[in-house]
Amino acid sequence: MRLASYIAHGRTSFGAVVGGGVVDFRVRFGSRFATLVDLIRANVIDEVREVIAGVRPDFPLSAVEMLPPLLAPEKILCIGINYANRNADFNDPDVPKYPSMFYRHPGSFVGAGQALVRPNVSAQFDYEGEIAMVIGREGRHIPKERAHDHILGYTLCNEGTVRDWLRHGKFNVTQGKNFDRSGSMGPFIVTADEVNPEKPMHISVTVNGEVTQDDNTANMIFSFADLIAYVTTFMTIKPADIIVTGTPIKLGPRAEQPRWLKAGDIVEICSPELGTLRNPVADEE
Repeated sequence: MRLASYIAHGRTSFGAVVGGGVVDFRVRFGSRFATLVDLIRANVIDEVREVIAGVRPDFPLSAVEMLPPLLAPEKILCIGINYANRNADFNDPDVPKYPSMFYRHPGSFVGAGQALVRPNVSAQFDYEGEIAMVIGREGRHIPKERAHDHILGYTLCNEGTVRDWLRHGKFNVTQGKNFDRSGSMGPFIVTADEVNPEKPMHISVTVNGEVTQDDNTANMIFSFADLIAYVTTFMTIKPADIIVTGTPIKLGPRAEQPRWLKAGDIVEICSPELGTLRNPVADEE
């Protein structure tokens, strides 16, 4: 099942993407759940799957504006430096012993098709194609062998970054990772039953049609299960939490002057399992 949040006829709603349209959950479950986050927290995905079986879409995809699949999750945890050779970007030959982590706030993301906003305080606007896990079950101290039981599904993420704000303070990266509307997520959540956990997921990124990232999850330093086990040593994960799992290296030689995003650029993040997350870039007004 493919779960999404969107705007249809001026109203924010949520539902399932079926073929070329969406089955609207607000019509069917609106008296019980206000958002997709509420539905996931209620643990009724199996019930929902039965209710919509064979139902025709209420809206064509062309008639809706996609939003980030989860509008107000409790936690968005992001993992840094998590693909083989990624350390080269930081002139560090050592494989990290533990994951690097930081938070993002929900307002730093837009949905598929919506514009990424390049802030006017910096020209160093960058992109990072990533795969994100959506948590379906609460847990703490989860062993690796049970970690996949806690994954509801997966989605794509552009973990947009304002590079010269990553060390705006002495130690932190929070500012450069949290500009409003600087990243994107979507286009939908693909539930875990449709993804083979034993098979690596492929991810690629194009900017204006040029392939700039291309890798698969077999090259992650810390696997999905590793990350859940690590995070839950110190934190309880809850349904609808998101863990963004890291970006592959950029292709081609490292340039002294990186190519930053500018207004009019088109960034596409693709995965055969998870679809395509496509966003134009616009300048901040």
